[in-house]
Amino acid sequence: MNRRRTDLDESDVRVRPNPRGTRPRSKSRPRHEGAEAAWVVAVDRGRYTCLVAEGAPAEHVVLAMKARELGRSGVLVGDRVALVGDVTGAPGSLARIVRVDPRTSMLRRSADDTDPVERGIVANAGQLAIVTALADPVPRPRMVDRCLVAAYDSGLDPLLVLTKADLSDPAGFLGRYAPLDVPFVVTSRTADGAWNGLEAVLDAVSRRVTVLVGHSGVGKSTLVNALVPGAGRATGSVNDVTGRGRHVSTSAVALRLPGGGWVIDTPGVRSFGLAHVNPDRILAAFPDLSAGTGECPRGCAHDEPECGLDAFVTTGGAGVAGGARLTSLRRLLRSRAGTPEPDSSGDTI
Repeated sequence: MNRRRTDLDESDVRVRPNPRGTRPRSKSRPRHEGAEAAWVVAVDRGRYTCLVAEGAPAEHVVLAMKARELGRSGVLVGDRVALVGDVTGAPGSLARIVRVDPRTSMLRRSADDTDPVERGIVANAGQLAIVTALADPVPRPRMVDRCLVAAYDSGLDPLLVLTKADLSDPAGFLGRYAPLDVPFVVTSRTADGAWNGLEAVLDAVSRRVTVLVGHSGVGKSTLVNALVPGAGRATGSVNDVTGRGRHVSTSAVALRLPGGGWVIDTPGVRSFGLAHVNPDRILAAFPDLSAGTGECPRGCAHDEPECGLDAFVTTGGAGVAGGARLTSLRRLLRSRAGTPEPDSSGDTI
């Protein structure tokens, strides 16, 4: 006798097995106690060039991929990682990155000032060298301001590296940053290609991990090739129509300096979003001013008429340079907020 559909109950329903299996998921992960320690020196399309046994006689390079268990966790140039699998570095071998050690610093930026999602650029650097040309292309002070904000936010020591000083006097540009006490070096090249100021740059970056950032066309990769003979970083020129540099470097790479230390060359940028930066972290870079925020109203942005810093500076609480320092702080805060500020370059970033 045929049963009608209305006569069926749950006991007649066949339950299909879970296609992914019936074993319960476990949160435990392998510890990889025997994993090899390494340092990521380059990233290119999902492949990570890692240096194993850095500085030891057994130092060698291993190509690796990210293990699935890391999920969406990003791996950056400068990361200290743990490798498993084939770590011999033999041609055709591929290891796996199974762990990323805690970072001491991370340089990051957002796509623009409306995107709060931060994007890591370099990990574990100690110094940020902001490379800018004094001419050809014209300097972009607001881009430099933004890079300074990123340095203060990341806990990196900032360094201004000014190129093409043979085309323009650096005094006017440096005057803008004098209240910040940012160290600087000035370089130029002679007609026969020799460098002036290269030794000063080497002294500033030796025995440190320094990341170089700058917009396209400022001579950053040319400088890296001079600092690291044989680096072979591609170099470009400035567009005659737009006055802006052409993108040449496409990925970050760490390069060992002959006298010790590393420089990390990064692709040229044309914008540096700071939507992820907390203004309080910028203020922390001005300890002489932060002491005067006690009289600020709740939620003070430190760039408004009621800000207590004005009275603090007027009464000498921040020293003789307090007024200039406050002006610089507010310029950086406006830069972080994307507020345009007129300057002679016509730069709008």
